[in-house]
Amino acid sequence: MEYFNILNKASNNEGLEYNEKKHGQFMRYKDLIKEWNEKVNLTAIKEDEEIVKKHFIDSMKVFKFDKLKDAKNVIDIGTGGGFPGIPMKIMKPEINIVLLDSLNKRIKFLNEVIKELNLEGIKAIHGRAEDFAQEVEYRGRFDVAVSRAVANLTVLSEFCIPYVKVGGYFVAMKGPAVEEEIKQSKNAIKILGGRVEHIEKVQIEDSDLNHNLVIIKKISETNRKYPRKAGMVTKSPLL
Repeated sequence: MEYFNILNKASNNEGLEYNEKKHGQFMRYKDLIKEWNEKVNLTAIKEDEEIVKKHFIDSMKVFKFDKLKDAKNVIDIGTGGGFPGIPMKIMKPEINIVLLDSLNKRIKFLNEVIKELNLEGIKAIHGRAEDFAQEVEYRGRFDVAVSRAVANLTVLSEFCIPYVKVGGYFVAMKGPAVEEEIKQSKNAIKILGGRVEHIEKVQIEDSDLNHNLVIIKKISETNRKYPRKAGMVTKSPLL
């Protein structure tokens, strides 16, 4: 089966089991991405091999942070086409996952993927991170928040940390050059109740692609005034 070996190798490298059922789900997911991409802008990546490496394996690599394997409730903020949340769900079906995105067209796509792949214990919700973080059902309720969204770490932290319970983690998937970004965001992270614990370096199998997982631990409750209202977070980031 095409791509089975590389996905299996990537899974094994993170201590995860891969099998034919999971492979079938990934291949169906790949086909749905290509099909829906014609009408909804899900990704600029359109080649099969690139989807497998840059989306599926890249997403799978969040499990390089070992504590994620034992997480019960995870929220993926700004999930877009379902990354990393859906690959996480395929790899660890027992994790309950919420996918949050602000574009309703993408939510329709995600619901179709959830149905087609017969995934349970996962839901896609339409809305802004700033709004749902103030809801009792979501605020401080998750073991881990993950995000691969394109925003700097200061902004992402204000979006994501309020969702995490004290003792839980925010895992930000960032590019290869992240040190300066971490330095600039340290005070904002502290204000929000977090602390940068460490950085996991990630290498994608059979490629020269690499990135970082920034692991932030939630050490105290986030003040109720965060996240601020829509627009404020990006217009005037915390210093």
